[in-house]
Amino acid sequence: MTHASTKPDPQAIRSLLAARASELGFARIGIAGVELAEDERRLGEWLAAGRHGEMHYMARHGSKRSRPAELLPGTLRVISARMDYWPQGARDANAVLGDDSLGYVSRYALGRDYHRLMRKALEQLADYLATLLRPHGHRVYADSAPVLEKALARDAGLGWIGKHTNLIARDAGSYFFLGEIYTDLELPLDEPASAHCGSCTACIPACPTGAIVAPWQLDARRCISYLTIELAGSIPENLRGAIGNRIYGCDDCQLVCPWNRYARDAAHPDFKVRHGLDEPRLVQLFAWSEPEFETRMRGSAIYRLGYLRWLRNIAVALGNAATGAAVIAALEARRADPSPLVREHTLWALARHGRN
Repeated sequence: MTHASTKPDPQAIRSLLAARASELGFARIGIAGVELAEDERRLGEWLAAGRHGEMHYMARHGSKRSRPAELLPGTLRVISARMDYWPQGARDANAVLGDDSLGYVSRYALGRDYHRLMRKALEQLADYLATLLRPHGHRVYADSAPVLEKALARDAGLGWIGKHTNLIARDAGSYFFLGEIYTDLELPLDEPASAHCGSCTACIPACPTGAIVAPWQLDARRCISYLTIELAGSIPENLRGAIGNRIYGCDDCQLVCPWNRYARDAAHPDFKVRHGLDEPRLVQLFAWSEPEFETRMRGSAIYRLGYLRWLRNIAVALGNAATGAAVIAALEARRADPSPLVREHTLWALARHGRN
């Protein structure tokens, strides 16, 4: 703790803060300013083009997303923190994608939901900072408020925004969560990260639905993560075939990124695989009752999806699977499902197998 008679050494404070962050499970932290004018311009263009689809919350908060001091008055700095999530021991991602009897779940969602864990750790880090300097006005965020987290993480030196629009770190690839502490402390700034994609464009053709329409330009309306998670209603028929067996999110653009050879396994046990979701059989998932979904998915990021969208996604994957007795039987069992959403996608899947 500092004393009134001594001036805090910024580097010493920074080192102590980084050490405490490591104890709390963060792989790295950085400090950014609050000037995001260029990012605000690009966000405005993206919204004006309608590429956010039904994610109306992206526009709802106006400039608060790109102006931290409007979201939390008095904010002078943003502490950006990275927490690695790649689940050690999970079934090989490409092997699952290559087996159409299995469902593919984005690797960030194989363990427990990260939101609460991240917020708790960020709050502990903010409290520790108060002991080092002074009590400070602050709030913590972990994908829980209108925050331009990737732009802030870039400015904090944690990585650069790749052509697929995800953040990439030279020493860790892109399999990590980001969280922020907005504070009124005038902390020393870190240098923004430089970009290192070079001429590589591997992520662009890797997108199954062509959602990366140009380098650094994502049309969320075509993105499988949007279609299987954010979209509440019917998945456009022209995109269903390209979804393959991806039932929650998509990692394809990251799986081909050369920088992910440096990706690190998650240190926190909460990110270990639960309920065999790294290689689940589609016909078994489709047979889950709503109470089974509630019991097994509670505490998972998937729980936020809800039972009906979960079944919708699995129906699409079954429609894309090889025709077989087990697949047909699973779909026939829900032909008359009481949910119009589930029923529509099930009938589409049956039609794919010649069962009108």
